[in-house]
Amino acid sequence: MNKPKVAFICVHNSCRSQIAEALGRHLAPDVFESYSAGTEPGPQINQDAVRLMKQIYGIDMEKTQYSKLLSDIPPVDVVVTMGCNVRCPFLPCTERFDWGLEDPAGAGDEAFIETIREIHTKIVELAQHLAQ
Repeated sequence: MNKPKVAFICVHNSCRSQIAEALGRHLAPDVFESYSAGTEPGPQINQDAVRLMKQIYGIDMEKTQYSKLLSDIPPVDVVVTMGCNVRCPFLPCTERFDWGLEDPAGAGDEAFIETIREIHTKIVELAQHLAQ
């Protein structure tokens, strides 16, 4: 059976969606394939997110990830929006979730760490849901 493809979607695809893609690959690679993309990708992944993901998990997001447009990812089964405070574009899928996460950009390390912890918890919950 093919693993479902999950897309984590955000406007700039530079922070929350990138963290979710990395943690999906790290925590649930046997359950689903992780992708991330945005409607207006930034020039690079947020450097605070990169630094803290290296520090907490030993994951270097810049080695395998970059900011992408929605058209740069394959068709997906599940779409997870991060809580963009904008109407996210429609991507065909069988399931859709909105995690409603605040963007920690510019808010300091504590905000980033809290967001990373929230995403970690949600990735584990998503993996359990999809494994059923």
